Amino acid sequence: MGTSDLLQKTRNIGIMAHIDAGKTTTTERVLFYSGVVHRMGEVHDGNTVMDWMQQERERGITITSAAITCYWRDHQITIIDTPGHVDFTIEVERSLRVLDGAVAIFDSVGGVEPQSETVWRQADKYHVPRIAYVNKMDRVGADFYNVLEMMQKKLGTVPVAMQIPMGKEEGFVGIIDLVRMKAYTYDLETLGLKVIENEIPAEYRDEAEHYREELLEKVSDFDDELMHQVLEEGRADEELLKRAIRAGVLRSEISPVFCGSSFKNKGVQQLADAIVDYLPSPLERGSVSGMDPQNGEEVERKPDDSEPFAALVFKVATDPHVGRLAFARAYSGELPVKGAVLNPRLGRKERVMRILRMHSSRRRPEEKLHTGQILALVGLKETKTGDTICDERHPIAFEAMVFPEPVIYRAIEPRSTKDEAKLAEALERLSDEDPTCSVRVDQETGQRLLGGMGELHLDILADRLDREFNAPAHVGKPQVSYRESIAREKTETLELSQVIGGRRHYAFVTLALSPAEHSGDVIFHAEDSVTKDIPQEFVQAVRQGVEESCSGGVLSGFPLIGIRAELRKIGFSEEDSTEMGFKIASATAFRQACEKAGPVLLEPVMDIEVVAPEEYVGTVINDLNGRRGKVTSISSRKDAQVVEGESPLAEMFGYATALRSLTQGRASYSMQFGRYEVMPPNVQDTVLRNIGRIA
Repeated sequence: MGTSDLLQKTRNIGIMAHIDAGKTTTTERVLFYSGVVHRMGEVHDGNTVMDWMQQERERGITITSAAITCYWRDHQITIIDTPGHVDFTIEVERSLRVLDGAVAIFDSVGGVEPQSETVWRQADKYHVPRIAYVNKMDRVGADFYNVLEMMQKKLGTVPVAMQIPMGKEEGFVGIIDLVRMKAYTYDLETLGLKVIENEIPAEYRDEAEHYREELLEKVSDFDDELMHQVLEEGRADEELLKRAIRAGVLRSEISPVFCGSSFKNKGVQQLADAIVDYLPSPLERGSVSGMDPQNGEEVERKPDDSEPFAALVFKVATDPHVGRLAFARAYSGELPVKGAVLNPRLGRKERVMRILRMHSSRRRPEEKLHTGQILALVGLKETKTGDTICDERHPIAFEAMVFPEPVIYRAIEPRSTKDEAKLAEALERLSDEDPTCSVRVDQETGQRLLGGMGELHLDILADRLDREFNAPAHVGKPQVSYRESIAREKTETLELSQVIGGRRHYAFVTLALSPAEHSGDVIFHAEDSVTKDIPQEFVQAVRQGVEESCSGGVLSGFPLIGIRAELRKIGFSEEDSTEMGFKIASATAFRQACEKAGPVLLEPVMDIEVVAPEEYVGTVINDLNGRRGKVTSISSRKDAQVVEGESPLAEMFGYATALRSLTQGRASYSMQFGRYEVMPPNVQDTVLRNIGRIA
């Protein structure tokens, strides 16, 4: 079989959803029905293949994305099961960066939940075609049609029902396939291995006809032959219909929706069929573009083994048996074991000593990494997450991955002085694996701080230090990662004429500062009319001086964001002006302007969704108000009320325990970072007092 045929029968897909929607359970069923495993694991029993970490099995959640390969209908499917908890959303982000397609799973009761929206937007960002699967149709309150409506309203997509359920809740017995117009039930004695095909029962016939018409109406536009057949002959061939649906998915203009109950072994085989039928192969995702690091020109790589090798490293992990693993997606060419690759970021070569196909935590050696494959490489010592590796004779650099900044910090110290070196090495390895794990030293207190995306994230990191790296540590209370900005406009002029290191440095700059969006970094701008007669290295030095000054604000030392800095005037001397002089002058002018522009402290504000029984809604709202929060909406969801609101992160520590106590354990919540916002003056004074900036 040629490269093209192999690629056409390859699927690289991710499973993504809100926490507890059934991602891991669904993946386990796909592995069982495809023959990869002979016994299905269960999340609640802590014995699933995909959740292999001890922390995952204890908590019943997915923490790290795991890759596994299975075969279905002669197609090779590489599945990446991603976490659903917002603290580990970077795992979803970096997986979607290299995947060709995705399956979004929704809880039939909860529908489109907050993290569902987040992962959907991430897939939009990387233009990943996707299909949807409404799981848990056997649950009390299951409503397939409500999920379709929520997808349209909240995600802005065009959901297309490919199936409708037969029954719901305890009465859910199977599905009706709207493409084949057949009913399917499942033999539970064989754990759903045996699928029984029947004609559609009379009581579902009208409903099936209605949704079949909707399906034809939504997909006919994607295939002229199908449209002609529907309009002229009043029918639709199965193959034509599938071809039209596939075209719509590849253009990301429709989202086919399937349903089932993975835990009850119903509907998963049809979902595996849909992965093969509707999600793209590496060939259909097409060529990828990058930049030639030598001349900055755009270059392309086609998905073909005969092309120069190019791959993206999207994840780094530590394996206790083989050491450092770099997970890579090959976009073109092939790489043999012991082959050398160029890392354009480093400008150096590295050698791949082993190539492994991962089966969750288990490994199988491979001789080559081919186009379209996702495998783990051993031997890349300095390559990091987001790096390109390529043929040294044909260099290319793909667009770098951008990772969110930590929103919460904790002080971390070794249990004893003899553990200092061990802890430092373990923290370095953790931050190497996880780009959202940050380690820094507070210049004021000398404390080492461990940063992450939430309380759970930091708890897991501390637990891994103890169990995996044998480096137990004392972890302090959570600290919020604040930011600083300015409240008003200010223009500052500075002329520097100073002897430094035995020579005179001259620079003249005028900077105008103004508040910008608090969600963005500091923006530097210079009009061409101001800089046209100025050597560009001096303008670049001004930019560097401003950017380096943003690392710590004048009020608190926290990083500056949300400022627009415009270069209004610049003057230089032919004899005395230097890059260093302009860098010093712009940094000084920038800080002086910040001091006079009403510096303010910003705090992270979290978006919160609480699902609680109606009798506890008042209690939940009162508690949020007491946390400086505010409620933005209240809506009904079956037998519960959904309270959406926002609150500063500093007020939300320990909220899980408090909510459990307030509602007798009957409420649940999800929380994710929303934005930075100016904090009230009294709170700002308290924070500055606590960090020793004011008495």
